[in-house]
Amino acid sequence: MTAWHLAQINVARAVAPIDDPVMAEFVAQLDAVNAIADASPGFVWRLQSESGNATDIQAYADPKIIINMSVWESAEALFDYVYKSDHLSVLRRRRDWFERANRPIMTLWWIEAGQTPSVEDGVARLDYLAEHGPTERAFTFKERFPAPGDDANGSTRRDPDLVPEEYCEGWA
Repeated sequence: MTAWHLAQINVARAVAPIDDPVMAEFVAQLDAVNAIADASPGFVWRLQSESGNATDIQAYADPKIIINMSVWESAEALFDYVYKSDHLSVLRRRRDWFERANRPIMTLWWIEAGQTPSVEDGVARLDYLAEHGPTERAFTFKERFPAPGDDANGSTRRDPDLVPEEYCEGWA
């Protein structure tokens, strides 16, 4: 068992309130997409309320901003879920349901295995990324940092071709 897990937060501003008919197709897919995450290799935890998802958890004053947080055993496990599972079909349609962002909408950071990140910490990490760019404190798939004490590659992993540019809106 590894001493570190990867936490992630992503946010999006919906084009309409979550209970609006415009959002119905997105909402209808939540259970299936969350089930894919829950069953994915390397999945550890995801933020959810009694509804089974996080769409009713308010991290911002704007009720149209929804939040998603999860914890994974590795960056590779999260990457595989995001870009190599049926989650990708929903991601490809994000413009149907969410506005374009003018700041980072997703960040990653390392946490001690067994810990659960708070919504406040996730929001703070996202704000940190927006202000400082990728660092050990908050980074992206394109510019990853190793887990503390992991000297396997010795430094930051910069991999601009890892994620297709079309999916990087708002990333630093």
